[in-house]
Amino acid sequence: MAASRVNPPGYPPDATLRSTPETVVWGYIRADRAPVLRIRSGQTVRIDTVTHQGLNTQDDPVTYFGAAGITPAQVLQDARDIYPTLKREEGAGAHIITGPIYIEGAQAGDMLEIRVLDVEFRVPYGVNATGPDRGAVPDLLQQSAAKVIKLDLERRVALFSADVEVPLAPFMGIVAVAPPPEVVRVSTKPPGAFGGNIDFKHLTAGSTLYLPVFNEGALFYTGDGHAVQGDGEVDGTAIEISLTPTLQLIVHKGAGRNMKWPRAEDAAHYYSMGMGADLDEALKNAIREAVGFLQHKADLSPAEAYALCSLAVDFSIGEAVNNVLMVYGAIPKKLFKEEEKMMSVRGRQDG
Repeated sequence: MAASRVNPPGYPPDATLRSTPETVVWGYIRADRAPVLRIRSGQTVRIDTVTHQGLNTQDDPVTYFGAAGITPAQVLQDARDIYPTLKREEGAGAHIITGPIYIEGAQAGDMLEIRVLDVEFRVPYGVNATGPDRGAVPDLLQQSAAKVIKLDLERRVALFSADVEVPLAPFMGIVAVAPPPEVVRVSTKPPGAFGGNIDFKHLTAGSTLYLPVFNEGALFYTGDGHAVQGDGEVDGTAIEISLTPTLQLIVHKGAGRNMKWPRAEDAAHYYSMGMGADLDEALKNAIREAVGFLQHKADLSPAEAYALCSLAVDFSIGEAVNNVLMVYGAIPKKLFKEEEKMMSVRGRQDG
């Protein structure tokens, strides 16, 4: 198991990965793509990403965003470079993702721990796009609607309308390792055991995601930045935006062999995830994951863990729009005496 070093605020990352036509891929998470960066387990990497919004249009990004009052100087040079060179293959998902990153020593059956140290904004605007046959209520709208939303980064709010401001909480919608080598590639649209488009809004700075590894080097990808999103992502998109996360990638040997779905945690909760073709199946899988976690964490019987889920775990719709749906259970850390003691110590230190 790698050392769990965390770089202090302001500490330079061990590596930086830019978003260029050579380092991004459109619409597929691939096990057969050559790595664009190699790092050691435990190292940190700062990763530029570019949103597909403004690149999946007939107009170039300067023209597209210019129609919404965005100046040419505010349009990323990376987006300008990618637009004429990167092509979306037939059947590919909508998202542009950066990677893969090869983590030395990672093998199938391991677990990759992804610590989110920071998530930086690259631009002061994003896009929400929806329309007919989109989202959780596909018959709700009769016409396409794309809204460019400006952000006040100093006040950390999205200026949704004259009377509505939405607090920002940036995170990466896609965090993934490559799928099993026999699968070779998967669309960026549906999530899976490999992670992918989980659209999990709690993956903000300070959180951690755990994924099972299926390939040598893990082959890590990220993209689909979101400035803010509600649970469910019900119209099909969030505020889609170009972001730069700084991540620490840690390999845990053999710890992914029995993982069926991604797991996560932050300062206050552990999160179990379950996925399925419908919400019933996703909920059942999330409950099973929570029961298994509680049995191991607190030495409970299956019946006791199931009861504790009913008493103290909140199950929510993580995303309801990408063919494979995700439900998560939020397990409060304060349930566990040792965690409560640690949280109390951290609180006194922070104060």
